[in-house]
Amino acid sequence: MSLVTRRAFVRRALLGLVATPLLTACSGRPTASPTASSGASSPTVMVPSSTGVTAGASGRLRIGYLPITDAAPLLLAHAKGYYQDLGLAVEPPTMFRSWAQIAEAFQARQVDVVHLLMPLAIWMRFNQQVPVKLVAWDHVNGSALTVAEEIEQLEDLAGKTIAVPFWYSIHNVLLQLMLERAGLRALLRGDPSASERTVKLVVMAPADMAPALANGSIAGYIVAEPFNALAEVQRAGKILRFSGDVWLDHACCVVVLREEETATQPEWAQAVVTAIVRAQRFARENRAEAARLLAKQGDRGYLPQPLETIERVLLDHEHDRYVQEGIIRHPEWNAARIDFRPYPFPSYTVALLEHLRRTQVEGDAAFLHALDPQQAHRELVDDRFVLQALEREGGPAAFGLPESLNRSERIEP
Repeated sequence: MSLVTRRAFVRRALLGLVATPLLTACSGRPTASPTASSGASSPTVMVPSSTGVTAGASGRLRIGYLPITDAAPLLLAHAKGYYQDLGLAVEPPTMFRSWAQIAEAFQARQVDVVHLLMPLAIWMRFNQQVPVKLVAWDHVNGSALTVAEEIEQLEDLAGKTIAVPFWYSIHNVLLQLMLERAGLRALLRGDPSASERTVKLVVMAPADMAPALANGSIAGYIVAEPFNALAEVQRAGKILRFSGDVWLDHACCVVVLREEETATQPEWAQAVVTAIVRAQRFARENRAEAARLLAKQGDRGYLPQPLETIERVLLDHEHDRYVQEGIIRHPEWNAARIDFRPYPFPSYTVALLEHLRRTQVEGDAAFLHALDPQQAHRELVDDRFVLQALEREGGPAAFGLPESLNRSERIEP
């Protein structure tokens, strides 16, 4: 299948996976306005409209991201000059509004490195035959289930509507695990019923979730930070559960490159991954400074949210209150609200695939049942670059990782 044909096919598939209002912008051309950088004007959405060129042909690294703290390592590597330190020419990062947009832009070669939802990367690789390569985890934890003030427990969601950012997301997986534990049934079509204990799930762009909760369109959402912190700051809602308190140190977003560039430009790929891993260590060790670099302050900042919101996520000042109020149910896990650990554990890929098979999604998910989870990990993941970056940037211990780089998954919804 040619690049243009595959891109059109993937775009049609993305349109089928996401509610129509969220993709309306995808049909237009990009508006000409500044992209984000540590010293640039506030970022704007870029909408893909044409096929680009390879990273090598462009001569400059092009970074795509969504306005969430998951993107921190890619953005901080730019802010701190780590890409340039490793010999890479780099353009200011470009912000996208939705997962469908960023996936399409990556497929169209308009950006070279992005953070993607790991289940979305799995869908692209194995269902759409897009040659993506997962080269590192972008972060761990970093999401939450935020609900309206009147919701006191999961059971109160019966008859309500909850938003997820994408069908192929850890958010959808974790939400359905929690609903099942509470005796509720997820519903993708039709109206939810309190008497039948059903909960309607809808896909919504992360930036639209807090306003939808505030105006009563939905009763809650599960999504990446800082949109949970934003609801707290704006008093539009409250956090009911943290994702890392359901699945300990789960990956959400992963760092993705194109397979051909990992094969034909390994030195370039190594520089990209090393810069991002270095930024992850910086974020772990300098959380306050990282928040200042990321947050919108005047006409500067990569993320559109204010400093107070970003600090709430990275510094986690409210941890003790969450424990006291029972929002954090496993304090012994010592799970950070968000953390940055780059190694892609095979055990996680295997467990994620097993849970994805049991998770309701729109569209045909039969491909998941045909995958051998361990073989799928080997095909999806290329850990050469992150292993070398870890060694260069202080070893596993510098990132809170076991020296063996082995672990068992802990899931308790």
